[in-house]
Amino acid sequence: MHTKPSFSQEVSNLLYSAEGKPLNCCVQCATCSSACPAVDYMDCTPRQLIAMINADLRDEVLASNAFWTCASCYACSERCPKGIRPADLMYALKRYSIWKRQYKRGMIGPEFSRRFVRTIIRTGKSYEPGYATAFIFRNGFLGLFREMSMGLKLLRKGRMVLIPPKIKRIKSFRRMVNRIMPVEGIA
Repeated sequence: MHTKPSFSQEVSNLLYSAEGKPLNCCVQCATCSSACPAVDYMDCTPRQLIAMINADLRDEVLASNAFWTCASCYACSERCPKGIRPADLMYALKRYSIWKRQYKRGMIGPEFSRRFVRTIIRTGKSYEPGYATAFIFRNGFLGLFREMSMGLKLLRKGRMVLIPPKIKRIKSFRRMVNRIMPVEGIA
């Protein structure tokens, strides 16, 4: 008989290949939260997020901004006395929320991630100017002016190209990526 995995099992499956210990090993010591430089901008701490996952509070976890706010500095993972890797968890939750299309509307993180993956699938390389158009107006005219002047400086110094280059054998690359992550609806 096939049973649907719980939310905590789904998240554990996403972390299966990671080096860290399972989330249910967490002793709620809050070392991860105290080490996090971005915790002041999160609506719940990494410790609370792990507790919610272990309690199968799927909707509350996915409504959180904590994993989108993560600075990816890995301070939490380095300091965890139980060997849990909260930074890997944050990446897993980003992927999960995009795949399930469950995140707070109006957040930049999900749209930025989708555009990043779409560009990688299309060209095999990252191309930051391709993402800028979606976010350039968020900070008004001043933000637009600042971004444009930075872009012109980068172009002048040869640090940015106007048309993104593609890697060789892009079709082989796409097949490989398709084998390791679902890209339908993204590319």
